[in-house]
Amino acid sequence: MKKLNYLRAAFTVSMALYGIVCAGDVTVHHFLDRVDLITHEAGHLLFRRFGEFLHVLGGTIMQILVPAALLVYFLLRRKFFFSSVTLFWIGLNLFDISVYMKDAQAMAMPQALAAGGGDDAVHDWNYLFSKAGLLRYDREIGNVVFGLGVAAVTAAVILAGYFSVKPEKS
Repeated sequence: MKKLNYLRAAFTVSMALYGIVCAGDVTVHHFLDRVDLITHEAGHLLFRRFGEFLHVLGGTIMQILVPAALLVYFLLRRKFFFSSVTLFWIGLNLFDISVYMKDAQAMAMPQALAAGGGDDAVHDWNYLFSKAGLLRYDREIGNVVFGLGVAAVTAAVILAGYFSVKPEKS
């Protein structure tokens, strides 16, 4: 016999609805945006010593690495419901990263212009794609990353639903 954890189930439904809202309009700011911005900027500082390319890429690396580290932490402790929640967070980050990537040619995002402070600000993905010879594919690559975000959010919601049901102890 299985028993539903109503609190986890309600949280899972909330995640599903929120995931739909965020995927439907990637310009919607989510509740972890400030945390994501801090980890992104910290990544630039941490990777500064490894050359210009990794310095610029470091923001995105940390933006994924922080929730991924928490996902591994929960997996190692067999806290699978919480692992699914951190997978959801990774998916939300992929949405944000995809928007930034798709803006690489246009460089129209105000936060990208403000990130470096003034006129000499660097748009991470314009720089990265230019160096890699991929700038003309910014939208296509961004769409793939968005698709990965949708896959992560969907998997997270399915897994959270699954782990909201626990077998009854005999």
